[in-house]
Amino acid sequence: MRRIAATGSLALMFIVWPACAAVAKPPAAPAILPLKNLRLYETGVGYFERSGTIAANSSVTLPVPAGHLDDALKSLVVLSPDGASRVQGLEFGSSASKGMARALAGLPLDSDSPITYRDLLASLKGAQIALRTTKDQTVLGRLIDVLEAPAPVEKTEKEREAKEPREPELTLLVLTRESEIRRFHSREIASVRPTEALLAARLDAALDALSQRGAQAQRSLKVLARSTTAAPVTLGYIAETPVWRTTYRMVFEAGGKGAVLQGWALLHNDTDEDWHQVRVHLVNGRPDSFLYPLAAPRYLRRELVHPDEELSTVPQLLDTTVDAIWGDHVGDAVGLGGLGTIGHGSGGGGSGEGYGSGSGRLGGVSSSVASSSLLTVGNLASVAQAAGVESGALFTYSLAEALELRAHGSALVPFLQQAVDVDPITLFRSPTEAGRSAARIVNSTRQTLPAGTIAFFEDGGFAGESGLDRLKPGERRFVEYGADLDVELAAEPRAARDDPKRLTFQNDVLLEHFIKHTGIRYTVENRSGRERAVYLVLAVVQNAQVTGADALDFDTATSRPLAIFKLQPKQKLARDVATDEGLSRSTPLAALTAKQLNRLAATGNLPQADRDAALAAAAAAQRFEDTTAETGKTNDEVKQLEQDLTRLREHLKALGGDQSGSGMTKLFVTRILAGEDRLTSLRHKLDALAADAARHRDATRAALAKLKPQA
Repeated sequence: MRRIAATGSLALMFIVWPACAAVAKPPAAPAILPLKNLRLYETGVGYFERSGTIAANSSVTLPVPAGHLDDALKSLVVLSPDGASRVQGLEFGSSASKGMARALAGLPLDSDSPITYRDLLASLKGAQIALRTTKDQTVLGRLIDVLEAPAPVEKTEKEREAKEPREPELTLLVLTRESEIRRFHSREIASVRPTEALLAARLDAALDALSQRGAQAQRSLKVLARSTTAAPVTLGYIAETPVWRTTYRMVFEAGGKGAVLQGWALLHNDTDEDWHQVRVHLVNGRPDSFLYPLAAPRYLRRELVHPDEELSTVPQLLDTTVDAIWGDHVGDAVGLGGLGTIGHGSGGGGSGEGYGSGSGRLGGVSSSVASSSLLTVGNLASVAQAAGVESGALFTYSLAEALELRAHGSALVPFLQQAVDVDPITLFRSPTEAGRSAARIVNSTRQTLPAGTIAFFEDGGFAGESGLDRLKPGERRFVEYGADLDVELAAEPRAARDDPKRLTFQNDVLLEHFIKHTGIRYTVENRSGRERAVYLVLAVVQNAQVTGADALDFDTATSRPLAIFKLQPKQKLARDVATDEGLSRSTPLAALTAKQLNRLAATGNLPQADRDAALAAAAAAQRFEDTTAETGKTNDEVKQLEQDLTRLREHLKALGGDQSGSGMTKLFVTRILAGEDRLTSLRHKLDALAADAARHRDATRAALAKLKPQA
């Protein structure tokens, strides 16, 4: 069966013909209130503000796509400068869901099924129609029924080879105005149109709802206002819009001293309306917004109360009862309710620092190293720190000139051009990686810079590109945009040692607080003819001191400090950089060994109380390890003895037929009995060893419990 679209020629046939028959001149369309201001948000909505003058005894409209009607209705605001205009409301054509539209037009209620030629004709059953034949004869009457001829059992060879199934033969039964019942085959019919205006209107509404472009169809909201004289009025509402995006250009001045940042915004007019002299404001923020069904009529379901005795409304011979109507619930037409709001927000981020080290004993549990909470060595995060300025949840950029943008057009418009605090640098993420051309950018403007791509230009040409995160005033970023082949860096480790300072024990975890001293010689070579500032990311925690570099900085995005080496053109230098980090090494009780505790107890820099506690814990841990070793040996003996007993029982079973009580049988029985006695003894020993191990573990825990963290 051939399927046809609801917006095809048949739809035009149903809708256009009645319109052609009308002779009254349609009223003049109300004037459209012009768009004056537009605010675009990062959440994909725009605030449209239309301003104009409403003349006395006249009306204006707001053009809104059908898909945006709900947004407009739930956010519409009236702004009358002097209160002269009194807006009584808005009038608009009711929206209809697909199911409602099909029901009104008499179409099948399955909203996902395609509309066929037969469906359209069947929707006219009982209606007044004008049927025009292929011989240009017009027949007026009422459509009785649409019959479909059964498919032939045998298909012709041509039909079997056809890629598409043959269109079914339809027959229309018509009761003419002369009270004749006539039959028309579909091949004889040129067109069919309803002559009832109400039916045509319902078909029109159904096609609006069923069209695939129904959501883009323009809907006019008529402003119901009352004023005796012309008065100004402003109406604002939100609607879905493409997200505006940012792209930057960083233009370095000659010699790399200073730069100008250009900000460009990419805008899209996805409406059917040209924008003429519209003031556009770009909002750098994310207010919450949500979708909510509001425009379409909604109905509650009422309970059907029916008599206990079901009486037919028609003679039973016609095989129609109220049960047939009662059973057609169409899924009860229950929609998915609930107000689902989607919010957007931003918050602070965190980062972790640590190193894996040590080895575990029981279960392979390992120690881990992190920044110490007791030792304060320094705070590298405060190095060259600039304070960010919070300027509110929203920040707005207003374009300097009113915008002209055609419907379904896009534009790239400038919104920022300002000198900023930026330094070209060479960045090394580690000594083993190649150097990168980068920029140390500080937002020295009073504006929050939205995230976007950024292209760099220097020496009269393109230098590279990257991405820039959102920057509040005072914040800084290190942005890489290319490879720097003129700078090399090498690292040579010199010294490294740990200096324990404190021991604490909490939640069955021993914390060893220590100072890690590290020395590295860095050799840096600048082969270019320009000064270079080389930045090296240091793999140290924030709780540290660094000496030996020309200067220090801190990357807030990665929470890592940076050492700075300043080189003249063609210069090669070496710097011995020393770092002292306040760290803590955590080891679970299950992984502690007597050797490790004895090593800590022998450390001279620990307080005497910590050393005494470690020494007592080491003695208990040694007893636990000895007991554990004995347990292992006993378990091995038990396993071997069980294997021997199994073998002996198998031998005895093989001699089961010998009832003479031979010496071989007695030997096996004797050995089995002795083995079972030994096995019982070993199992008792294992129970005792398990109790001893638990006691020694508790003793270790009790000794370490004296290592309480300071308040």
